[in-house]
Amino acid sequence: MWEYSEKVLDHYRNPRNVGKIDNADLIGEAGSLACGDSLKLYLKLDGNKIIDAKFQTFGCGSAVASSSMLTEMIIGKTLDEAKKITNKDIADELDGLPQEKMHCSVMGQEALEDALKKYYGEGSYSSNSIKTEDKIVCTCFNVTENQIWEAIKINNLKTVEEVTNYTKAGGACGRCKGTIKDILETYWRKQGVQPELTPTQKILKINKVIEQQISPELQKDGGDVEFIDLEGNKVKVKLTGMCSGCKNATMTIKSFVESILKDKVDSNLEVEQV
Repeated sequence: MWEYSEKVLDHYRNPRNVGKIDNADLIGEAGSLACGDSLKLYLKLDGNKIIDAKFQTFGCGSAVASSSMLTEMIIGKTLDEAKKITNKDIADELDGLPQEKMHCSVMGQEALEDALKKYYGEGSYSSNSIKTEDKIVCTCFNVTENQIWEAIKINNLKTVEEVTNYTKAGGACGRCKGTIKDILETYWRKQGVQPELTPTQKILKINKVIEQQISPELQKDGGDVEFIDLEGNKVKVKLTGMCSGCKNATMTIKSFVESILKDKVDSNLEVEQV
């Protein structure tokens, strides 16, 4: 069972600013009933200042709480101030949301963005937006590549599971998980950082590097290496071949294996012969 903060429970039980604004100056929408959650945000302006905000939402308690908190956050702000608000800001104001419900705060941010784009114009809305091909990645929840990219950037996401928690992408049929993984790797490669691997992903990658790169090189000199286990960052291997009984040669082989794994998988790995 998920744990909710007192603020989340309060905004769910006593939501602020529910309803619609007749003759609203700006209206933003996010989600869809077909995807299970939807939000409509109404803004009333005085010049470029938001003097009133209301919402209508169809969704869970976290969606109601996120929408309610968002309206409180933006009333009284200028549009320039409001457009700096991220889903992380919404979640922080609620004293946090369960990871599995973070997509509710993202929906609030997207509804606000949708409204502000109509004011600023699609192309000039945000100088921080990352321009990628805006194609649908998750057809089950209608999530685009740009939405996934922005969620990764704002929330420092490292795994497919985290992307699913924040955007719902990959949460139904799962066919898009490979594409999400590619987007994650592309984003972090552009930042000069390798994405953090789960233990299972790390084992699979170690096996692949050993089979495709390390073993063929060792076999040229009559040696070989067999992956045994991974404990934390310790890679346990068995070194075999004509040099396996020679301490100096074995240490040379061990160093070679370790250097390749550090370079191709994780710089924190250490090789231990068993």
